[in-house]
Amino acid sequence: MLMSLTRRRCLQTLLTFGGLALGGCATRPRHSTYEYELILKPQSISLIPGTSTPAWTFNGTSPGPTLRLRQNHPVRILVRNELPEPTTIHWHGIRLNNAADGVPGLTQDPIPPGGAFVYEFTCPDAGTFWYHPHFNSLEQLGRGLVGLLIVEEENPVFFHQDLSLALKDWHLNADGSFAPFTSHRAAARAGTLGNHPTVNGKTSERLTLTAGSVVRLRIANMDNTRVFNIGADLPAMVIAVEGNPLPRPIPLESHPLGAGMRVDLALQVPQTPGVYQILDRKGRFAFSLCELEVVPGQVPPLPMPSLPPNPVPALDLANAERIPLSFEWAGALSPVGEDGKADPVFWTINKRAWAEHNHQHLPDPLATLRMGRTYIFELYNATPHPHPIHLHGFTFTVLSVNQQMLEPYHTDTILLGKNQRAEVAIVADNPGDWMFHCHVIEHLETGLMGYIRVT
Repeated sequence: MLMSLTRRRCLQTLLTFGGLALGGCATRPRHSTYEYELILKPQSISLIPGTSTPAWTFNGTSPGPTLRLRQNHPVRILVRNELPEPTTIHWHGIRLNNAADGVPGLTQDPIPPGGAFVYEFTCPDAGTFWYHPHFNSLEQLGRGLVGLLIVEEENPVFFHQDLSLALKDWHLNADGSFAPFTSHRAAARAGTLGNHPTVNGKTSERLTLTAGSVVRLRIANMDNTRVFNIGADLPAMVIAVEGNPLPRPIPLESHPLGAGMRVDLALQVPQTPGVYQILDRKGRFAFSLCELEVVPGQVPPLPMPSLPPNPVPALDLANAERIPLSFEWAGALSPVGEDGKADPVFWTINKRAWAEHNHQHLPDPLATLRMGRTYIFELYNATPHPHPIHLHGFTFTVLSVNQQMLEPYHTDTILLGKNQRAEVAIVADNPGDWMFHCHVIEHLETGLMGYIRVT
């Protein structure tokens, strides 16, 4: 099983860090006040009626509590680990200081069982983000350790309602126990799809909207694998992607949402009461993700709100250095370790896989960038499977896809389809070592990850 291999690598990481990590993480933080406290712990939950699932949770729930922060306001979050194994927390999409990024072996020691860690950072960007572990990710996310993080604009933007949908599939047997999170066959392809979809932790979700209102609907794909194609059967505009407002809102038709990605919609709720749908479009077919029940009511008139842009640094494209990054399939052969168990490596970046994630096996960075310089990454998916490519610590600007010029937009994750090419650019203004990987967790765990160094 690939899951046991992942656990072995994680334990190797912990042993590499040794007693220093255990002692350091277990020390009581020096302050006693925090904006939030997150406790990671096992907790049985009911996903299939009449059954119990041995989930891992934040504060006893999955998804965990929605964290609401304020743009440009510092935050301190105390994390306590009551799991039977080490963990960390990554704040997906947040441009923060490297020490708070939550990547074991790269930015921090793992938090051991019984230990605690305080994450301190300030969010320069407003928008929709999420949080999850970056340790034994396949199992820890698969067991339910995901949560929504919303950064509110420093100057509030008013909607009649601000709602959210957290999308996640579970891998379950009929009795509620966990089915395998992966197989070698699926990991070498598009990944293992779950068999029990949920929205906000529920098998079915219905939100109530007031007729005539203007609603902000935040949708986050917290699944390990699945791509959703978001649609709606009521008027909707795409106003932000991955936490970043679009230069101009666009009408929603079908918006692809790979693992880890988010989209913000502005809904102009019809005056006529009834039940509408947020959809997952699959070719000619559409499946309901969430019901929207429109009820009569009185709301003050409201023009469609405009989101202020986030302070993404200006690019110097005329002097930008180009860096090619190719994502390829390494083959189906699985090397066998000294213990006689297969240790599969299926994916590479620039023909190199990072499958052993610890200091003893820390590879060279994919690229070393100089502070303040602009870089263009030439991304190429040389495989037949989609890859949501995510860069920690930065917002990048999508310049083109498959040589077709488009209106540049900002994001932290781009979904690359079969044989697709894209050019994205960043200003290297955040020093440190930053993870760069596919967010299909099985792809990450079998080689498709690396890191960018900014000095």
